[in-house]
Amino acid sequence: MNLMDFTAITIVGIYSLDILLLFFFGMHSYLMVYLYRKNEKYCVSGKDEGMEAVNLRKISSKKLPIVTVQLPIYNEFYVVDRLIDETLRMEWPIDRLEIQVLDDSTDETVEKARRRVEFYQAKGFNIKHLHRKDRSGHKAGALREGLEVAQGEYIAIFDADFMPAPDFLCKTIPYFNADQIGMVQTRWGHINDDYNILTKAQSFGIDGHFMIEQVARNCNHLWMNFNGTGGIWRKSCILDAGNWQSDTLTEDFDLSYRAELAGWKFRYFKDVVNPAELPATMSAFKSQQFRWCKGSIQTAMKLIPRIWKSNFDWKIKAEAITHLLNYSVHPLMIINILFALPLLMMDYWTGFSIYDASIMVLFGAAALLSIGTFGPMVFYIYSQRELYPDWRKRIIWMPVLMMIGTGIAIVETRAWIEALLGIKSAFKRTPKYNIETKNDRLALDSVKYRIPLDWMVILELAMGVYCLVCLYYSFERDRVFLVPFMFLYASGFFYVAFSSLQESTVRSRVLKIAHNEA
Repeated sequence: MNLMDFTAITIVGIYSLDILLLFFFGMHSYLMVYLYRKNEKYCVSGKDEGMEAVNLRKISSKKLPIVTVQLPIYNEFYVVDRLIDETLRMEWPIDRLEIQVLDDSTDETVEKARRRVEFYQAKGFNIKHLHRKDRSGHKAGALREGLEVAQGEYIAIFDADFMPAPDFLCKTIPYFNADQIGMVQTRWGHINDDYNILTKAQSFGIDGHFMIEQVARNCNHLWMNFNGTGGIWRKSCILDAGNWQSDTLTEDFDLSYRAELAGWKFRYFKDVVNPAELPATMSAFKSQQFRWCKGSIQTAMKLIPRIWKSNFDWKIKAEAITHLLNYSVHPLMIINILFALPLLMMDYWTGFSIYDASIMVLFGAAALLSIGTFGPMVFYIYSQRELYPDWRKRIIWMPVLMMIGTGIAIVETRAWIEALLGIKSAFKRTPKYNIETKNDRLALDSVKYRIPLDWMVILELAMGVYCLVCLYYSFERDRVFLVPFMFLYASGFFYVAFSSLQESTVRSRVLKIAHNEA
């Protein structure tokens, strides 16, 4: 066997394995829908006997536990007042509620938050502004330091882009009557899902996770995770699991699985909804996705050995590991795209028998990808069907979700590789601009909290061009079954790249105007 034939066989082998792994993750989406349908009513609050929502009119406040609500913020000038105002609207006796504004800000947010806290202190609320100048540990560090002085036996957490549901505490606290319950998570809603194409696509992704995935896991007694916000912990559970740790970028995922490894149980409720602001810019979305992907893989590397060696049921372990590795879809997608062209051109540089094999592999790959691709589509469409009466109109945006999911693969692959190699990176916040309606432009177009254009946009453009080349040769080599995939991939990379360039151009212009006015 000559070198060219050996190279060809290696390419065919790697590509085949890659497709099988993508097929596995696609089939996992079908499994999530199946598990959701088995017992989804388990994740509706108030259905369990004796777990009805707290009726504050019929119970003395002295019989209720003290709850601490932690609001971790970092340079949230545009949304900090909304966060504090909405949190103080939660229904719970004022003498049994403590609010901690955990402020790591380095800009005008500090003074703005302080004034808002003083305003509510004058009204009799137990609210504290805890400002750290040393941001060690980032969000995890702030939560850990706040926990040390927290008065409550239960700790609720809301990020700066959230508006807590008024009945959040009344509906979640009763479930802690079961001693083994360590955390209760609730669903994320959307303030601005109709703002632009990007927020529409994101709402699909979040709805799929919170309406199908979290329900599927929790109602079948598999492990699920705290999502960093919109949940409430038993303080003793946090401490028993090893407290907040900052060695990953997803401290919430990490603590969740450490708690479940320690034997704690979680509950999830899809009917308790906390609206949140979706990132309205591509740069903010990329920053968020990078952090989520890298943190998930860091957590996987940290905890999979412990999960594998644990005595839990194999179904729990298999689902937990699959969940931790879910972001591996993106580097697998990049491999799939990069190897397509060598397979299309294989007859030019290798033997005829190997070329025949490449044709079979490409055809089989297209078939498996088609079956696998329909898994996420069914998954997301089903979430829309469960949530919205007009779901049929909403699913016209499904191709946009698939397109953006592909286009973000370069950023995700970089995050995945950095996590695998142990490359450290700073915690990058996702900017919030108080975008609630289509008319909200002021903060979005400002220079504050802008994210510089990342060099990864060059790779996104290059991948878009590469997909067009593959598209051309798919026609030229009469492999038209690859055309829909390559068209989708090219569209995704170009959309993400050009959106990033457009935002950078707009902000550069605003910065120049601001400089001239100064």
